Amino acid sequence: MITFDLNCSNGHQFEGWFASSTDFDAQKSSGLLACPACNDGMIQKALSVPNVPRKGNQRPALLPSVAPAAAETVADAPATAILPPAMAELVQKLARAQSEMLDKSQWVGGNFAETARAIYYGEEPDRLIHGETSRDEAKALVEEGVGITPLLFPVVPPSAKN
Repeated sequence: MITFDLNCSNGHQFEGWFASSTDFDAQKSSGLLACPACNDGMIQKALSVPNVPRKGNQRPALLPSVAPAAAETVADAPATAILPPAMAELVQKLARAQSEMLDKSQWVGGNFAETARAIYYGEEPDRLIHGETSRDEAKALVEEGVGITPLLFPVVPPSAKN
């Protein structure tokens, strides 16, 4: 099972459990997802921080001035609670905008620079693409006049990496 933080177009946040990322996509495209608070069907994945557990032989280092109970409270708080509400809303809007753009974009993986050049020089049809490239290659693209922009929240499709 995989858990996603979700939100509706009315700003309600909730959690959804799915068999896989593909299962989420299938349910979304079939119109099976709805907000439990307002029944809105415009559901998007919210920006979330992955839960990566510590190694079993490591302990968190506490500052001497922080009481253990206070440290546990901060560690258990959601990542968005640290941001002011206006900032959290802005980050969510940016994540939604990027998600909508990626839905209309083609993943080209490590062939990003070559594909971007081919599109720029008219060797391939004009379209939105996203992928991976090195910093030096990105600088070279910009120097050639190829319009590129880094993703604010880098994303690799689950099917492209294991």
